[in-house]
Amino acid sequence: MKDFWIACGHHLLDRDASGGLHATDEFLKAYFARPELMPPDNACVIERRLHRELFADPHKSVSAGEVAAIADADARENWRFVLAFRDLLARHATLEAAYLATVRSRTNDLPPLFVNQLVQVILRNALDGCDDAYVLRAAELFFRPQRILPHERALLLGDEEVVSGLSLTPVLSLMSMLGAATDAQLDVLSDGNAEEYWQRSDHFDMVLDLTSGGRGPAALAQAMARWISHLLAIDVAVEPLRELHDARLSWYVGLDADATDLGDRLWHGEQLDERSAGRVLAMFRLTFAVGSQAIDEVRGEPVYLILAMTPDLKLRMKPQNLLTGLPIKPLEMVM
Repeated sequence: MKDFWIACGHHLLDRDASGGLHATDEFLKAYFARPELMPPDNACVIERRLHRELFADPHKSVSAGEVAAIADADARENWRFVLAFRDLLARHATLEAAYLATVRSRTNDLPPLFVNQLVQVILRNALDGCDDAYVLRAAELFFRPQRILPHERALLLGDEEVVSGLSLTPVLSLMSMLGAATDAQLDVLSDGNAEEYWQRSDHFDMVLDLTSGGRGPAALAQAMARWISHLLAIDVAVEPLRELHDARLSWYVGLDADATDLGDRLWHGEQLDERSAGRVLAMFRLTFAVGSQAIDEVRGEPVYLILAMTPDLKLRMKPQNLLTGLPIKPLEMVM
């Protein structure tokens, strides 16, 4: 089986009988080994002791007073965050349960770094065995902000961090899309280079073509269906739409903050101006395999999913919306 996203640490986790991930000592130690938590030469005695003891026992109880006693302010903040993350995982049987509890509480105060890493490793579990590089690249949208790279009639997405690190105007291999003078290159994922994804998956340096009617939207639809099935145990079909003609928007889910805002405007009968409508990157139709799992108000009706970009051509997908925004009944009410 081909492996991918190795750096997320999925190989350090155990899988329980239901398929959920269980945090191991090795997984927690990987966080304690991060550069932000490695005590520098001038670290105080308390910081050094805390680091040493947690490496010996990752589940060691740590009081707020111990952390507050660390001399360096940045170190105190880093330890507060990582211990809050550790304690979140300890309170739940699986990483999936911890993530669901977090997004359902709507009181998440973990830094985006921790949330995105949690999403990635859960998604790695949900997509285990997937051999389609397009689906895996599309799934990167769940935990990696993207930058829109428009080129003629193509809609191309590049990893924001990678693109920003290379150049404000990166050159895509096989096309000088913006006429940039730089040696940096990104590859547009295609049938010709899809096999390279397995060696490059941790580099996030392949560009996804999300042009309507192409492989990209269909791949993203499949990734969303796998995410919902894995975390909610609900089977759905998700299909990309080329256009939305006279559809009754009985229920919609914005896949990012901008899409939610645009959906709200449509819901209230507002006609989107050309500029606002142009920010919609893709739309999808979701249907339930078991209709009775949907609330009565929308039973038999599709759910529309909206993906949009910010005014500055960026995409920050919120995968939690697929879990909290669907019109599903509580499990005990499903007939």
